[in-house]
Amino acid sequence: MLFSESEEQTALRKAAAELGRRYGHEYTAPRARAREPLTELWAEAGASGFVGVNLPEEYGGGGAGMYELAIVGEELNAAGCGLLMLVVSPAINGTIIGRFGTDEQKQRWLPGIASGETIMAFGITEPDAGSNSHNITTTARRDGSDWLLTGRKIYVSGVDHADAILIVARTEDARTGRLKPALFAFPTDTPGFEYRAIDMDVVMPDKQFLLFMDDVRLPADALVGEEDAALAQLFAGLNPERIMASAGSVGMGRYALDRAVRYANERNVWGKPIGTHQGLAHPLAKAKVELELAKLMMQKAATLYDGGDDMGAGEAANMAKYAAAEAAIACADQAVQTLGGNGLAHEYGLGNLLLASRVARIAPVSREMILNFVAQFSLGLPKSY
Repeated sequence: MLFSESEEQTALRKAAAELGRRYGHEYTAPRARAREPLTELWAEAGASGFVGVNLPEEYGGGGAGMYELAIVGEELNAAGCGLLMLVVSPAINGTIIGRFGTDEQKQRWLPGIASGETIMAFGITEPDAGSNSHNITTTARRDGSDWLLTGRKIYVSGVDHADAILIVARTEDARTGRLKPALFAFPTDTPGFEYRAIDMDVVMPDKQFLLFMDDVRLPADALVGEEDAALAQLFAGLNPERIMASAGSVGMGRYALDRAVRYANERNVWGKPIGTHQGLAHPLAKAKVELELAKLMMQKAATLYDGGDDMGAGEAANMAKYAAAEAAIACADQAVQTLGGNGLAHEYGLGNLLLASRVARIAPVSREMILNFVAQFSLGLPKSY
């Protein structure tokens, strides 16, 4: 086991951090308030090779892995300018298509995803299914050589500036009549595909959407990979999603701690910096410990995934996502407490982190569902749902 990064990973971390510092909270904040995507940052990240660092070189990617994409996600979040669609476009969709797509699908989608010129959204959650993906009612039925896709999706990120989308649906097994998962990739301007923004309280650049699909006609090659292997394909994309969510939370926690520590060193009360007092120093130190522990589990998950251990990566990725969300929440809360009233002032960029970090406890999978997974998979306890 290695606990130090390679020269290439260290260089990537430095370059991503430098990009983040050139944009930062000052760039992100006004766009978040206006609900505008971080277009300039995304374009530069794509042109610099950061967006597709995990994708195959033959399709324009960096040929690295989830560990490297997590570095990018962590460093941008630590600079105050995280890119949510890194979790979705290259991590989930790029991974699924890269591993299971046909040669034609890889050639069609991966070069654009790798360069950032194509953004692909991802729709799985439904209004009535929630965390129970077995109750997905979005269905696809054959009509000649085409597919007709019908259903609803909710809390789908960035559809308004996405060029394409990957939808998790279900098809009917001709032998048994039972519905089974299937994945479909298609452009967002396909006739019959509609979306509506959801009014959210959390301030963030990327909007959330409700999707409507009524007999959306798709060509045969919209089906990703093998119809019978869709469940395995789906979970191959969800592990990277959890790893990247962990990276985002770790980065947010770092951002909050950095602001808090700087303030605690500079703010003088009663003749000494407030960081001198254990009432502030100890909670900040505790938050640092928890954040580093979460980061280690995230790195373990990414290393296992890149090594081809899907089962081991699944356990570690779920644990990392849980730990990183809890650590980020603790960091944001203690940072605001350290700054007092200034913690809620817009210039410090901490107030919204109270809500933004809280999102990670819910999405992309809830804390409770992770605990269900750990209880059943890691501890061998009876399934509770």
